[in-house]
Amino acid sequence: QVQLVESGGGLVQAGGSLRLSCAASGSIFSINNMGWYRQAPGKQREFVATINRSGSSVYAESVKGRFTISRDNAKNTVSLQMNSLEPEDTAVYYCHASVQTTGQVWNGYWGQGSQVVVSS
Repeated sequence: QVQLVESGGGLVQAGGSLRLSCAASGSIFSINNMGWYRQAPGKQREFVATINRSGSSVYAESVKGRFTISRDNAKNTVSLQMNSLEPEDTAVYYCHASVQTTGQVWNGYWGQGSQVVVSS
């Protein structure tokens, strides 16, 4: 059993900043990629950013230069620092982790979702 619990999010004015965090716990042997996705009302879930165990990251074009993903391997956490937020960033943000459980099985897990609302 693996759980991803998110924190952060909320309401901010355009140009402001927010930080999302996600902590993985449970029967974890190893975590490969960790990342963030988002889903705006009426739209499909889309990729935001991902980071591998070595710290290499990839970003969606729409957030490059504004968002920064980071992780702490010792704590099994991933964070997303969001700066210069725009109304178009309004969405529910989900963290994701590729986890090898103590039973040596690889699975993908999702957080519960965090609402981010950016007002104009």
